[in-house]
Order: sequence, then structure tokens, then C-alpha cells
Amino acid sequence: MTDRHTFIERMGLTSESDGLSRIAGRLFGALLLADQPRSLDALAEQLDVSKASVSTEARRLVERGVAERIGKTGDRRDYYALTPDFFAQIVRFRLNRWSALHRLIRDMEADSGGEPRVVRERFAYIDDVHAFVLSRVEAALAEWSERARGAGGARDRTRGARSRGARKSGTSRGAARERLG
Repeated sequence: MTDRHTFIERMGLTSESDGLSRIAGRLFGALLLADQPRSLDALAEQLDVSKASVSTEARRLVERGVAERIGKTGDRRDYYALTPDFFAQIVRFRLNRWSALHRLIRDMEADSGGEPRVVRERFAYIDDVHAFVLSRVEAALAEWSERARGAGGARDRTRGARSRGARKSGTSRGAARERLG
């Protein structure tokens, strides 16, 4: 079983492979586990890093559409939480990175008349896979957005799916906890 601290640390390591800093990944992990918006001070203390580092990485997550900055009436501090559609935003970001790679390949392909046949075939293969996968993922994201809008938003949709799953199994987490004591 993974504890919260280990989970957050692993999120940091995993996020590095997606081009984020380890702190940004750890911040994402902390926000994923948070049940309410968190202040920069609280996040810096939890992650044992400077407030400036958390602020910088929080802005990066906001720019990617994964997190949002929230103000509280009467409180001058900034608070952060994941956006309702954070996971779809992560997928969209990855699609943009794949498309940038594909554009680079296409540019090289346009000038590849003198390249060996095997190289031209690789470029064609990348074109085919990119078009195939991209069209399906974009369609899936569009369908997900429609479903989420129809259910009152991504958060509501996620909660609804969980509660329906619990009803199907004839139990809920709360009932299970009550039985366990």
C-alpha cells in the first residue's frame, strides 16, 4: 500500500518524464490528494520546499490548465486546487507535445526527397500512426467533454460514476466503513 508521502514523491518522479519539474509533480500529487484548496504556505510546508518554488510551479500548473488559483474573501493569500477537468487537460497537453514532434517530422519529411527509402517509410509510418491516434483521442476528449457538460461538470460526473458503481455492487464506502467499525 502506498502512503500519501510516497505517492507525492512518486508523482514528482513521474512528472519529470512529462517535462515538469519534480516539485511541480509533487505539487500536483499534493493537490490531487487535497480535499480543499491549499495555500502556498501550506503546500510549501507539506512539500518541504520554499514558497517561491511552490509559487513558480503552481503558476506552471495553472498555465497548463491543470490547477487554478482561488481567492478567499477576506484572505489575501492565494489558494490552489486542481481544475475540474485536470486529467483531460493533461491529455491535451500531451497531444500538443506529440503534435509538435509530428510537425518536426513533417518538416524533415518535406525535405527528405534524397533520404533513403527506409527513412521515408519511417516518416510515413509516423504520419499514419499520428493521424490515427490523434483523431481517436480528440474524439474521445470531445465525447468526454459532452458527457461532463451533460452531467453538470467533470467533478460531478466523476462522483456520479463512483456512486453508481457503488450502487451496482450493493454497497458504498460509507456502509463498508460502518460495517468495519
